Amino acid sequence: MKLSGSQIEILLIASLALLCSSSAITVDYDSNAVIINGERKIIFAGAIHYPRSTPEMWPELFQKAKEGGIDAIETYIFWDRHEPVRRQDIVKFFKLAQEAGLHVILRIGPYVCAEWSYGGFPMWLHNIPGIELRTDNEIYKNEMQIFTTKIVDVCKEAKLFAPQGGPIILAQIENEYGNVMGPYGDAGRRYVNWCAQMAVGQNVGVPWIMCQQSNAPQPMINTCNGFYCDQFKPNNPKSPKMWTENWSGWFKLWGGRDPYRTAEDLAFSVARFIQNGGVLNSYYMYHGGTNFGRTAGGPYITTSYDYNAPLDEYGNLNQPKWGHLKQLHEAIKQGERILTNGTVTSKNFWGGVDQTTYTNQGTGERFCFLSNTNMEEANVDLGQDGKYSLPAWSATILQDCNKEIYNTAKVNTQTSIMVKKLHEEDKPVQLSWTWAPEPMKGVLEGKGRFRATELLEQKETTVDTTDYLWYMTSVNLNETTLKKWTNVTLRVGTRGHTLHAYVNKKEIGTQFSKQANAQQSVKGDDYSFLFEKPVTLTSGTNTISLLSATVGLANYGQYYDKKPVGIAEGPVQLVANGKPFMDLTSYQWSYKIGLSGEAKRYNDPNSPHASKFTASDNLPTGRAMTWYKTTFASPSGTEPVVVDLLGMGKGHAWVNGKSLGRFWPTQIADAKGCPDTCDYRGSYNGDKCVTNCGNPSQRWYHIPRSYLNKDGQNTLILFEEVGGNPTNVSFQIVAVETICGNAYEGSTLELSCEGGRTISDIQFASYGDPEGTCGAFMKGSFYATRSAAVVEKACVGKQSCGILVSGETFGLKKRSDIANRLAVQAVCTGDGETEDSGGEYMDTKTVSGRHSKFSSQLQSKASLSISVYDEPEIDPEGRLIACGGKPKKEKATDPDSDVRSEAGSFKSVNSRKIQKRRKTSDSGRAYTGNEYASKKAGGHMRRKDKLEPYAYWPLYCKMMSRRPEHRAAARKGMARAEKMAKKLEGKSASTALSMKLINFNSQKKGSKRKSR
Repeated sequence: MKLSGSQIEILLIASLALLCSSSAITVDYDSNAVIINGERKIIFAGAIHYPRSTPEMWPELFQKAKEGGIDAIETYIFWDRHEPVRRQDIVKFFKLAQEAGLHVILRIGPYVCAEWSYGGFPMWLHNIPGIELRTDNEIYKNEMQIFTTKIVDVCKEAKLFAPQGGPIILAQIENEYGNVMGPYGDAGRRYVNWCAQMAVGQNVGVPWIMCQQSNAPQPMINTCNGFYCDQFKPNNPKSPKMWTENWSGWFKLWGGRDPYRTAEDLAFSVARFIQNGGVLNSYYMYHGGTNFGRTAGGPYITTSYDYNAPLDEYGNLNQPKWGHLKQLHEAIKQGERILTNGTVTSKNFWGGVDQTTYTNQGTGERFCFLSNTNMEEANVDLGQDGKYSLPAWSATILQDCNKEIYNTAKVNTQTSIMVKKLHEEDKPVQLSWTWAPEPMKGVLEGKGRFRATELLEQKETTVDTTDYLWYMTSVNLNETTLKKWTNVTLRVGTRGHTLHAYVNKKEIGTQFSKQANAQQSVKGDDYSFLFEKPVTLTSGTNTISLLSATVGLANYGQYYDKKPVGIAEGPVQLVANGKPFMDLTSYQWSYKIGLSGEAKRYNDPNSPHASKFTASDNLPTGRAMTWYKTTFASPSGTEPVVVDLLGMGKGHAWVNGKSLGRFWPTQIADAKGCPDTCDYRGSYNGDKCVTNCGNPSQRWYHIPRSYLNKDGQNTLILFEEVGGNPTNVSFQIVAVETICGNAYEGSTLELSCEGGRTISDIQFASYGDPEGTCGAFMKGSFYATRSAAVVEKACVGKQSCGILVSGETFGLKKRSDIANRLAVQAVCTGDGETEDSGGEYMDTKTVSGRHSKFSSQLQSKASLSISVYDEPEIDPEGRLIACGGKPKKEKATDPDSDVRSEAGSFKSVNSRKIQKRRKTSDSGRAYTGNEYASKKAGGHMRRKDKLEPYAYWPLYCKMMSRRPEHRAAARKGMARAEKMAKKLEGKSASTALSMKLINFNSQKKGSKRKSR
C-alpha cells in the first residue's frame, strides 16, 4: 500500500511525538533510593563550577568525572555571573554534561557561599534602599523570586529538566541557611517557609532540596554538608539520606598552607555514609578550578581553588584520590540493587567495630560493610563468611558478605607526582619587558570625581567594579600650629584589606590586614586594622591621599553582607605626642573609584593607551603602582600552562586581556604546622596534614589554553601594587612525571601517564612485601626477582598498562603470613624528553597521604639515577638473577644520607664503586632536602649552586647516564640484555658463565670510567 504525502506527514509527527515522550525522565525517591525512570539508584555526584573553568575544559572534565564513577555534576548558579557570556553559558555547560552521560544537580541558591566574592550576590542588590538579604524582607524576596524564575525559565526553554528529557534531576533553593538562621529569629523561619513555597511553585518536575536546613518544610528534602555525614538523618522518614557537600579537601587563604585530605579518609567517609543508609553523595569539590578575575571571596581566598579535589585545578587526575574513589564507586555499584531494595541489619562487635548487612528478601542475596572507627587494627570473625582484618579508621565492602572487594585504607591505585617545567620542545627565553607607571598625579593632588563629608563604605561606593578606592582630603596648617605639635603621625582605622598612604605626594607606608590578629583588630572585625605612620607636615595646604584595596569580599556568616570594608567610619586622625589633635573623619573627602590604568584599559594589549608602555635599559623593579608588559610564545604540547610569578609582590595578571586573577606570592605560609608524616586516621579538619609550609601560598597561576592566541604570540600584563621584579617570570607546563603504584594481592595495578606521555622507565618494582612509600620504596625480606622484568615488559613504551598482582604473574609462591603486594615507581616522558627535567615538583604526598623520606628531594630534582652491579648475582638456588636487588638487611639511615648508601658515605650499598651522591654546602656538609627547599624558596640559591640529590635504584643491572646520548646507547645495550636474560633464566651460574655470553669484567685494569 502506497502512503500519501499527508499520511507520511501524520506518521512523522506521531513518531516525533513518541520520541519526545520517550525521552522524558521521571525522578522520584523514597528513603532508600533516588528513582530514575523506575530504576533505584545510589548517586555519586561531583561539584564543578562553570565560572571556575573554561568551556574548552568542560568536555574533558566531564569525561574524567564519568570515568571516575560520577553519576551527576553539581553546580551553583552564580547570580553575579549568570548572563550567558564567556565562561557563564550554563545551558552549554548542562548540555555538555548530558552528552557525557551525566545528570545535573542545579543549586540555584541564589546565595552560594562557595568562597565566592560576596557569596555570589551582585553588589547592586546590596545597594537597593530598604533591602535586607536572606530574611523575610519583601524587597529581597521579590528580587530573589525574579532571579529564580529567570533561571528556571532559561532551563525550561532549553529543555534541561529531566521530565523534558534534560539532565537536571534535583534542584536546590537557598544554601546552608540553617547554619546562620538563629540571629534572624522568626523572620528567618518565615523566610525558609516562603523559599519552599516559591520553589515548589516553579513546577520544575524534579525534587527540591535544602542543605543544612533541619527544619526544611515538606516536600523539601533536607541534606547534609560536612567532612562526615554518616550519622545524619533526614527530618522526614520518607526522605532519602543525601550528602550535598562532602568536602574533598579545603580552600586556601593568602598566607595559608596547602590543605590535604587523604584518599583513605575521604573514601572512609563515603563508605560509612553508604553503610548507614546514604543514597546520594556529592563531592565538594570534584574539580575546584580557578578564581579568575576578582571572584575570590573570603576575604583573602587565593586565586587557586584547587581544593585538593579528585581533579586538580588544571583538570589533571589527582592520584591516588581520583582512582581510589573510582574503585569505591565501582564496589558500591556492585551492591546497588541490594542496597536500594534490601532490608538492613546491624551488629556491633565492640566499640567502633560494626557490621551492616543488606539482604534481598526475595533472592537471599547479601551485601555487607565492616567498619572500624578506632585508631587500631581490628580482627573480625564472621564464621562461615570468613575472618577479616580491618585496618584502623577503615571500612571494608564484602560482596555476598564473604568476599572483600574494597577497603578504604588499602589504596590500590597509582600516585601521580606533578611537575611544573619547560616543555621538552621549547627552549628557555629571556622575556623583554616594557613598563608604565600608574598615573597618580591627580589623586596625589587630591583631585577626585565626587565628594562627601564622610568616609564612605567601599563596596557600596565602587559597586564592586574594582578592588580600589581613593580617599583624599587636605589640611591647612599655620606656623603656630606646626610649632605646637611635634612627632606627628597619621592614624587611619580601616576595615581592610590593604592601605597605601600618601602625604604631600610622598608615600608614607603600606599595610595589610592580618586575619584574626587581635592586636590589630578594630571593633572586633578580623580584617580591620589601625594604620599609624609618622608624617612631615608643612605650613599651608597638606594633601592626604589614601588608597584602600580589597582582597575579596566576605561570603559567609550571619549578616555578612553588612560587614563594612574600606575606611568606612575611620577614624582618620593626626596625632601628636600620642594624642589626636585633629580628627579628619568628618572633613570633606574627595573620591576616585579604581585605578587610572584600569580606566584606560592598560590590561588590554589592544587598548589605545598601549603606547604608554615604554622599554628601558634598566627596567625599574621594586617599584609600587607599576604596570609591566611582555610577549611570549605559547608553550608547546597540550598540557596545562602556568605562569611562575615568584619575585612579584601583589597585584593582578592578564593574558591577552583575559584575567588570571589576583597574585600575591609574597604572602608566605607559616613555616610551622606541616607534619613530616600524615596519619589518615582520625577525624579530618582543614588544618590537618597541611603542606607547603614556609613557601608562597601561591606561586603559579593557571593560563587556560583557550586564553592563548592561535598564532602562538601572546601578551602578559601585570599590575604590581607593592613592588616586585618581573625578570624571573616564566611560563611552564604542568605534567605527570613520576608515577607510583602500590596494589595488593588479587587486584590489578594500573599505571597511566597523562598528556600523551609514555612510561619510559621503571625506577623500582618489587612483588612480595616491599617497604616504604612513593619516592622511598625498598625491597622487603620476601620478593620476586623477576619483578622489574615483568613490569618493564608490560609497561615501558606505553601510555598505560595493567598488571595482575599475583604470585603466578611474578613466578613467586605467595605467603599467607604477609600481605603480598606490588610496589612500582615509574617515569613518564614525552617524545624526545629525557628524565632529567629539572622541573619543580608540585605535590609529593605519597599514596597513603604521608610524605616520603625523599619528598623534599623530589621537589628539587626530577629523576632518579640507577645503581651499578659489577658482579653477577646468584639466587639461593644457584640461578643467575638477570635483574633485581640482593636481599640485604637495610642499615639504619642517616637523615642526611641516601637511603641506599652507607651512612656517612658516598658509597652505594649495592656497589663497590665510589659514586657522586650530591653536592654539599660550603662547609662540606651535605644539605638535607628540607634545607635545600628552604634555601631555594628564599631565593638564596643561584642556578650554579643548585643541588642535585641522587638516589640509587636497582634496574636492568646497568648504569644509565642522565645525558640523552648515553641513555640511547644504554637502551640499545638493554635490548640485548633482555634477549640474554631469556636465554639464561633458570640456568645455573656455572652453565651461564660457560656460555660466554657475558663478560662481567670487561673493563681493563687501570682504565678509568669516563666521568659524567
